[in-house]
Amino acid sequence: MLDWVRANRDDPRHPLIKNRIADRPAAVWFAAYNPGAVTAQVRSVTSAAATAGRIPVLVPYAIPDRDCGGASQGGAPDLAAYDDWIGDFAAGLGGGEVIVILEPDSIALSDCLSAGERQARFASLARAGRTLHAANPRAKVYFDAGHSGWHPAGKQAAALRAAGARSNSDGIFTNVSNFHRTADEAAYARRVLAALGGPAGLGAVIDTSRNGNGPPAGGQWCDPAGRALGRAPTTRTGEARVDAYLWIKLPGESDGCKGAAGTFTPDYAYQLARGD
Repeated sequence: MLDWVRANRDDPRHPLIKNRIADRPAAVWFAAYNPGAVTAQVRSVTSAAATAGRIPVLVPYAIPDRDCGGASQGGAPDLAAYDDWIGDFAAGLGGGEVIVILEPDSIALSDCLSAGERQARFASLARAGRTLHAANPRAKVYFDAGHSGWHPAGKQAAALRAAGARSNSDGIFTNVSNFHRTADEAAYARRVLAALGGPAGLGAVIDTSRNGNGPPAGGQWCDPAGRALGRAPTTRTGEARVDAYLWIKLPGESDGCKGAAGTFTPDYAYQLARGD
């Protein structure tokens, strides 16, 4: 997106996209399985954030069989390779505050795996949480809780428990790349946390990047029309057990319908910025 903003200053969509999206803090995704390169890439982001006095939000997204073979398929070739990649990722975290959104959909979308594959994935996520905290004790690591329109809170909490979220995370994240209203997500997150149990300090972060108009009719999820930007990113939510509202999915990045999954689509960004 920033490349588009820099290269298209005369585009009539530029002012709105720049002011309403590009100038707001958003997460940085690490979606390539790139052993040997990811440490420096993570370090570049965390070092720049430390210099600017900001808290970076990082999204490792390389779990094997991610997205169940959907538009965002890919990831490491196997869990052993993933464990090594997460170690490389963690080596770039530095020592400052950092928020890690660990593998969107890795738990909520795990029903496509066999029971044995799911158990192995959950064990790998637990190891990842330990690795990230060991590399930087100030890191806050959040595990996947889907969203309020998906699994019942009890089912999601049971999966989170199996993935070690009670002892290897700082809480959960919800609504990534989705559109459910903030109030619904906050209530759902508290239900999941209550069912999960564990330390009282576990909290939740909610993706508010595209939920300003709520979810579309019919459950459409892929670049639906009529959506809008949600609440600006903040760690001051005023909501019990909700640690932050974050822009995890970058507004304007396609889900795979208006463009290739994960690519910036200026028409979609402009639509979200206008809210129509």
